[in-house]
Amino acid sequence: MPEQSAGMPRRRTVLASAAVTAAGVPLIGSAGQAAAATGDGRGGRVTAQAPDRELRKLLGEIDADRIEATVRRLAAFGTRHTLSVQDDPERGIGAARDWILGEMKKYAAVSGGRMTAELQSYIQEPASRVPVATRITNVVATLRGSVAPDRVYVVAGHYDSRVTDVMDATSDAPGADDDASGVALVMELARVMAKRRPAATIVFAAVAGEEQGLYGSRYAATRFKAAGVDIQGMFTNDIIGSSRADDGTRDPYTVRLFTEGVPTSETPAQANTRRSVGGENDSATRQLARFVSDVGDNEATGMNVRVVYRRDRYLRGGDHIPFLEQGYPAARFTEPAEDFAHQHQDVRVEDGKQYGDLPEFCDFDYIARVTRVNGAVLWTLAQAPGTPREARIVTSNLTNDTELKWALGTEPDLAGYEVVWRETTESEWTHVIKVGLTTTHTVDLSKDNVFFGVRAVNRDGRRSPVAFPLPGN
Repeated sequence: MPEQSAGMPRRRTVLASAAVTAAGVPLIGSAGQAAAATGDGRGGRVTAQAPDRELRKLLGEIDADRIEATVRRLAAFGTRHTLSVQDDPERGIGAARDWILGEMKKYAAVSGGRMTAELQSYIQEPASRVPVATRITNVVATLRGSVAPDRVYVVAGHYDSRVTDVMDATSDAPGADDDASGVALVMELARVMAKRRPAATIVFAAVAGEEQGLYGSRYAATRFKAAGVDIQGMFTNDIIGSSRADDGTRDPYTVRLFTEGVPTSETPAQANTRRSVGGENDSATRQLARFVSDVGDNEATGMNVRVVYRRDRYLRGGDHIPFLEQGYPAARFTEPAEDFAHQHQDVRVEDGKQYGDLPEFCDFDYIARVTRVNGAVLWTLAQAPGTPREARIVTSNLTNDTELKWALGTEPDLAGYEVVWRETTESEWTHVIKVGLTTTHTVDLSKDNVFFGVRAVNRDGRRSPVAFPLPGN
């Protein structure tokens, strides 16, 4: 192995030096090893990716007034309960469905044929919270990638709503925060991105049946899986409409991102491997969450992404869970603290207090900022290379160094790879090693002492999410 530069971490040791440039970029030694780094000023993330001019322009087109108009229009359908009327042109989930589809088709019309918008329907037979056979319909817009169309990213919100009694399909259920806010985010991103050319495919989904039991998203996830669709990231935005908590405090610049550790879809064999290597914090979903922080937590979005190491809130669930069940990396965006008087409530005034999920309790500038976080993440994912495949740590021999291997990506603009590592007690990657256009690299550090990952880089400098290597040959 080539001689390391002075101050480089060596085998069986990890040095706490701070050899970084003024911009916070880790220095790379002659041996291709990265010096310890202090990060980029945003939580010490050496893997952070600054938004380029193209992304800044995209984020600048996100319009809080349009988002407000969408939320108010969805609330004006009276109720969007999954069991509500589907053939009334003015009221009920059917009217909302048709309006969303009409808007998505308008966006698709300016895409030059790259975007399509369609209904995805099935009949749900009687089941929990569905007493009679019911048609459940998702509205799906697909913006096909120009370089890697088979690699897919999904952003979703649910357009159904409810009141206190989850089976009440007739009372007014405006559902402004839960979840017209998430649907408005999805539709605004579809509008802004429709006229652009992402390298990979982006799916914008307004799903139904969430309040009755995640029916629409489960149907979508199972269809994707059955078709062998390569979804490398899915985000649901559910209750992202307000920065105000139930005690009146506000946190208008934070959004929570719920991300599971141990995969929902993990097999017994995979569990044995995870236990042996200590990968509880390195699932594909956790790597996706780190990517969100890297690209979505900056001055261009104006937001702090608070990653929560939990699949969802206590006693709650969202539309990312069916995707997790199918083995896809998926996470949930939610406002920083909820006001329960304005979700899952009958619209009423009680002791002088207004209850109900009404538009006047939404913060539309806040929704726009959350939309920018999603936009930064989705666009960077779609323009960057895909997550490296078949990443593994060679374990055929007992050694005190670490040999890493991975499969070569197929992207035409692929420039190379980076190895990242951190101490096992760290939650974020702390070191980066540039290794070039190769499929193997040996690091003079013991695999027993630190965690490693691999990410791809294209010629524009965009980085993929990190792949966590498993033991193999």
